[in-house]
Amino acid sequence: MHNSAHVHCVLSKMLAFTNFRLLGYQKSIFLICKNLYKKRDVFYIKFSSANNIGTEIVTLSDGKQLRFSTGKYARFADGSAIVSLGDTSVMVTTVCEHQSTNSSFLPLVVDYRQKAAAAGRIPSNFLRRELGQTEHEILTSRVIDRSIRPLFPKEFYFNTQIMCNMLAIDGINDPDVIAINGASAALSVSNIPWNGPVGAVRVGMIDNEIIINPTRRQIQDSTLNIIVTATKQNLIVMLEGSANEALEQYIKKAIKLGVKECQTIVTAITNLQKTCGKMKREIKTIEQDDNLKNSVKELSEAKLRDIFSNHTHDKISRDNAINNLRSNIIETLRNTNADLNDKLVEKIFNKIVKNEFRTLILEKEIRCDGRPSNGLRDISCQVDLFNPLHGSAMFQRGQTQVMCTVTLDSLESALKMDAISMLLSDTKEKNFFLHYEFPPYATNETGYMGRVGRRELGHGALAEKALRPVLPKDYPFTIRLTSEVLESNGSSSMATVCGGSLALLDAGIPISSSVAGVAIGLVTKYDETDMNIEEYKILTDILGIEDYLGDMDFKIAGTKRGFTALQLDIKLPGVPSKIIMECIQQATNAKLEIIKIMNKVILTPREIKKDKMPVVDNIEIPIHQRGKFLGIGGMNLKKIFLETGVHIYPQDENIYSIFAPNKDSMTEAKKMIENILQKDREPVLEFGAIYTAKIVEIRESGVMVTLYSNMIPTLLPNSQLDQRKIHHPNALGLEVGQEMQVKYFGRDPVSGQIRISRKVLQKSTLISKTLHRDDAEKI
Repeated sequence: MHNSAHVHCVLSKMLAFTNFRLLGYQKSIFLICKNLYKKRDVFYIKFSSANNIGTEIVTLSDGKQLRFSTGKYARFADGSAIVSLGDTSVMVTTVCEHQSTNSSFLPLVVDYRQKAAAAGRIPSNFLRRELGQTEHEILTSRVIDRSIRPLFPKEFYFNTQIMCNMLAIDGINDPDVIAINGASAALSVSNIPWNGPVGAVRVGMIDNEIIINPTRRQIQDSTLNIIVTATKQNLIVMLEGSANEALEQYIKKAIKLGVKECQTIVTAITNLQKTCGKMKREIKTIEQDDNLKNSVKELSEAKLRDIFSNHTHDKISRDNAINNLRSNIIETLRNTNADLNDKLVEKIFNKIVKNEFRTLILEKEIRCDGRPSNGLRDISCQVDLFNPLHGSAMFQRGQTQVMCTVTLDSLESALKMDAISMLLSDTKEKNFFLHYEFPPYATNETGYMGRVGRRELGHGALAEKALRPVLPKDYPFTIRLTSEVLESNGSSSMATVCGGSLALLDAGIPISSSVAGVAIGLVTKYDETDMNIEEYKILTDILGIEDYLGDMDFKIAGTKRGFTALQLDIKLPGVPSKIIMECIQQATNAKLEIIKIMNKVILTPREIKKDKMPVVDNIEIPIHQRGKFLGIGGMNLKKIFLETGVHIYPQDENIYSIFAPNKDSMTEAKKMIENILQKDREPVLEFGAIYTAKIVEIRESGVMVTLYSNMIPTLLPNSQLDQRKIHHPNALGLEVGQEMQVKYFGRDPVSGQIRISRKVLQKSTLISKTLHRDDAEKI
């Protein structure tokens, strides 16, 4: 064992004359060991630490302890960490390839998997093993990705994979926030270049009191559910969450307290990195040809400025103009240089496009469509697009066009949750869900229409969060809201919120208030050396190009009263809280203006129902008629469904719910039910009356009798046959076809069976005879 710096120095001198190269070493004490392998004539020596196991414990403001550990498991990975909160533990590993890809973006993949074994369950599918990712797993993977991606250095184009493996779930603490902290710790202790760490907490609010990392039960009663990810110096990296029409001041307060709580987590991960972290890899940057860069700049700078200053351009014409300029520059340069690297020219050109676009906004406050920084695009709305639809709306904002449709169905059509999702969310089924569709023609492209991608799931989930708080509770229908993006030039998810709110009103659903959404952007002048924002401009209702070339996409949705959902994506390694608070204020003003426009089209839920609207009713079936109503094996209900399309399912002990696709079907189904119940309708029996019963079958427990011709036989048990205790009806000489007098005592309230007795009549006869005998003796 030696001091790491000393060993590195000695080895460097020893191997100076060879073709050896050091990959890096632990900052702590280590042993030289293990692998010596050859790759492309370059030999690598790996170092293994003898003391690289470390643990850090963070005590949060609510007294809970967040535990970090590394170095014990998954040691072949570039970085590994286990994070525990309560009895919930998540192991996160990260691996990065050594060779860079040819892409112009970071190929980062985050896989978050819910393990049934961690919850003490066995998967319920046919193979009894984990299969494809669920929607919750994909959404959580996106949250982790957005929390760590902005902190990777520029020019880092190496395939990187983050895997989050749930080890244990206690059903109290959600593992998603724990996984974000685990990814931060794994990247920090690894040799992968990363400008972290970050910390993440969930923020809730009950009775106007902020709660850090609320339990699963507390989340159900909370009016806030926001995940806050922040790095050192109180810089915000990611926000994701929903709210129940929370006021602006509560949103701001929750974010500030969440950022403050993240600092203790960042400190703990930093300490873990100092004791157990590996030396970061060096990134080799490709030196650009200054002459080529100047040539491209001279040919493109002025023309790009003209393109971005021409407010008559729309999305297609602007993109075509930029693409044509790029092609002309490449062709011009190729005439003077036959060995021209086209990809390098495109890379230089794209950087100049970004710089010119941002310079016009920062210095001249000119947006490419001529709007001021807080201006909205032109908005138009329309409802009741097609009569057969239960609810429909079209929302157009600039060149973003979304058509939303609402479909109402029975509660049996609710979305059933898988076992692990039920355990984590305490929700068995959802009677409201939103499906977001983004076909390729929306951006004038061709593409494969197959499985729903992560982006579509993420946008749909965000719009669903925004609309769910205004829906009525205990609504008797399952609501499916579909949003198809017909044109897209930015903020299609927020257009889905607006269009979905209009469609819900058109369907007559009594939502508490209209909901609108807007995307806020940010353009900054960023000093990469000091990691400081020197100048910035906040943009309201951003275009697609402003999202692509800008630094932030902050989606905010809500009602007049407050906020219902928010989602923050940034490209900088952190944004100060001050800027985020300004964005929330600017979004509030824009949201109110959008709602005013929407209210001019439809203000309240539709009162006059459409002909094709479904209807729901309840029917009470007495217990003794349940068998006749259902039929053998539910045959009657199946027949009603096949002939009318009406669903009938039990709601309470004697209550059945009837769902019909329209009024005519409901009328037809009720008529069929009436015919079933009136067929062979039994007479009304009087409680306490005496009837003549006919024996139709003799059993060991009693005799089966009928009181009228079309009656279903009922049992007269041995205990009610005679005053004397008998074990079989044959003891009384009873035979099939014999008639006897019985007294009717109504029906059993539980089973619905008829209660009759022969014994009570015998008792009254005996008493009468005794009285007559006494009178005779007196005489």
